[in-house]
Amino acid sequence: MVGNGEIIDRVRARLAAAERIEDVQLVVKTAARQLAGAHGATFVLLDHDMCYYADEDSMSPLWKGQRFPVSDCISGWAMIHRSAVTIADIRRDVRIPQEAYRPTFVRSLVMVPMLGPDPVGAIGVYWARPGEPDPSVVEALHRLARLAVVALERFPEGVPEPGFKVATLSAARGD
Repeated sequence: MVGNGEIIDRVRARLAAAERIEDVQLVVKTAARQLAGAHGATFVLLDHDMCYYADEDSMSPLWKGQRFPVSDCISGWAMIHRSAVTIADIRRDVRIPQEAYRPTFVRSLVMVPMLGPDPVGAIGVYWARPGEPDPSVVEALHRLARLAVVALERFPEGVPEPGFKVATLSAARGD
């Protein structure tokens, strides 16, 4: 079995060789699902005040190509709070828009923001059963998110304009 450290090392090399933003998305979504042993993974970009689900690797379709308001989306929550969120049972968490999740297999998730000085996007992983991931999974996803941000910096033309800056985030959180 391949360990998370080895997966991260491979990701680092693949991201360094990426020639397009789509290559970054492919590497990140595939690695996220593998690192987490998840049933699905999404690559989300911040596009003004919307979360754009740019790509996914999933056992069944989720939200690829769709946009949701930052304020109504768990990936937006992770970006606003600059913090990963783990949800053991999506049916019991008020931050989850039930109407968007009800038709999917998703029952638990982790959403990790991709953060530079300002949020860029998020990486989501999903499981078909309720439960908490091992803390090492969340840490590996944080490492993946940091690598993704560095890779995305090479393709500014493919990254939408961020919707908010650090000062706006602080105001939204009530800081």
